[in-house]
Amino acid sequence: MRSVSESESNFSLSSSFSSPTFLKSFYQGSFGSMGSLADTRTLWSNGEGRKRTLSGCSSDSVSAPLNLRKVSWRQKIFLRVASPLNKPTSMQHPDHCDVMDLLPLSPRSFDPSLDPLASLLPTSGDTFTGKRPKRTAVHYRALWKTAIHQQILLLRMEKENQRLEASRDELHIRKMKLDYQEVGTCIKDVLAFWDRKLSVPGRAKVVPLDKEEVHNAISKGVPKGRRGEVWLLFSQQHRLRHRLPPGRHAPDTPYQDLLKQLTAQQHSILVDLGRTFPTHQYFSAQLGAGQLSLYNLLKAYSLLDTEVGYCQGISFVAGILLLHMSEDQAFDMLKFLMYDLGFRRQYRPDMTSLQIQMYQLSRLLHDYHRELYSHLEEHEICPSLYAAPWFLTLFASQFPLGFVARIFDILFAQGSEVIFKVALCLLSSHEGEIVECDSFETIVDYLKTTIPNLTHTQMEETISKVLDMDISKQLHAYEVEYHVLQDETVDAVLQSNNSDRLDKLEKTNNQLKKQNMDLLEKLQAARQKIQSLEATVENFLSRESKMKHMIRSLEQERQSYQKTIERMRTCLPPDALADVEMTHMVKPAQGPNGKAKPTAKKP
Repeated sequence: MRSVSESESNFSLSSSFSSPTFLKSFYQGSFGSMGSLADTRTLWSNGEGRKRTLSGCSSDSVSAPLNLRKVSWRQKIFLRVASPLNKPTSMQHPDHCDVMDLLPLSPRSFDPSLDPLASLLPTSGDTFTGKRPKRTAVHYRALWKTAIHQQILLLRMEKENQRLEASRDELHIRKMKLDYQEVGTCIKDVLAFWDRKLSVPGRAKVVPLDKEEVHNAISKGVPKGRRGEVWLLFSQQHRLRHRLPPGRHAPDTPYQDLLKQLTAQQHSILVDLGRTFPTHQYFSAQLGAGQLSLYNLLKAYSLLDTEVGYCQGISFVAGILLLHMSEDQAFDMLKFLMYDLGFRRQYRPDMTSLQIQMYQLSRLLHDYHRELYSHLEEHEICPSLYAAPWFLTLFASQFPLGFVARIFDILFAQGSEVIFKVALCLLSSHEGEIVECDSFETIVDYLKTTIPNLTHTQMEETISKVLDMDISKQLHAYEVEYHVLQDETVDAVLQSNNSDRLDKLEKTNNQLKKQNMDLLEKLQAARQKIQSLEATVENFLSRESKMKHMIRSLEQERQSYQKTIERMRTCLPPDALADVEMTHMVKPAQGPNGKAKPTAKKP
């Protein structure tokens, strides 16, 4: 018995099993305690030894090495699974543990023969007789393997719970996104058709679909829950049939790399976040999940397409995409709309494409609804006044989301001409009411407020008309016509500009000639004045020379006078010389005019 105990105490955990550290310490501590119990033979005979008897069912033996430290929540779960807790069946035997009292680990009825720990657990009689069953290293190894398997199962269950929680949150967000009234209902056959097309493997999706079959399916509806997948399928089919020229492809910068950069359009994007679907639950929360996703999408596209950057109206298009798919998928679909379907042309700074679209819509009204066209022209209402928001937001800013989603269904399948067909159907269906409006204000108010408030029946009728309409040839002819008229206008402007320029040049030439004559006259007068000034200067120079000569002669004369005075002084006697000096000292008073005042005569 002692040799067996020593071998058990020296048993070490196999390195072939990957187990948590706390499990290794747990079992090593348990095996060490078993060896110490085997050496103390006297404890098996008394009641205390019975309490300390090691058994697979006793929680005291399992928790003995963990009493000195805090038990983690993983260890608690493990102890409940690997070693069920003791449950006293009677007041007389509190230490009695009956395996049958434990709850089964599965919904099926408990079968001790199927329990992997049953062979290692003591029977009820062994607890009271004090006999300890013999256990070998194989038994403990089996027990250890079973515990490890249970721990792995618990970890898997924990991950599964986390995944279910995330899935539940995802389902809640998805339900919030799709919170709008659908236009039309999908029958079972249509649902089965879309399920078949969307369940096809990746390689099989590169096979082009039958256009007639897809058209019929779209006319019967698209399931709301799988609408994003259908749009992705349509984009793949379009790229199979239409290859863009090399210079018109979208840049290949990954979406996550774009999110790490800064955009100069940040202020404009942030301002428009609160204006995009403000009543929808997903976008209404300020800087909530919807607005953050919308900001990321618009920021990434503004960095991807530097020519367009960000333009008002793109936020509504991006919002519709985010309601039906993830950010990455919405970014890919936004690139598809802009580059493959060509919508980025209408968002360029010059907006030339939008002007062409307005001309095409006017021509459609002129050719197919002449009365309505004349009425709008009479009140000077151009299409850009009411239809520009329809084209820039793809009807998403003013119309119900269910109706807009149906427009997107057809748009991804048929292309940009769908916008013209929807606009034409809306105007034609309200032609009588618009003609009855007799002022500019009432017509504009009806176009902007009444038409978007469609009933469910009107939406279904509009979608049905759009599916049956084909105006691709007319749109192409109108676009060519626009460019021809533009060239003619440019030529006429050039010719008129040339004639006007010639007249301006002639007038300018005459003015220059007149200015030249005036300048010549002024030049002659200036020359004459210069000649007179030169003569005056010569006169002054001659006078200056004469004055200098006179000054020199006067200077010589003054010097001769001074010499004469000096000689006269030497000839005069001293008394006379003193009188002369006194006469020089006493000078006669002068008047205000510089003359000497006359002295008064004595009577």
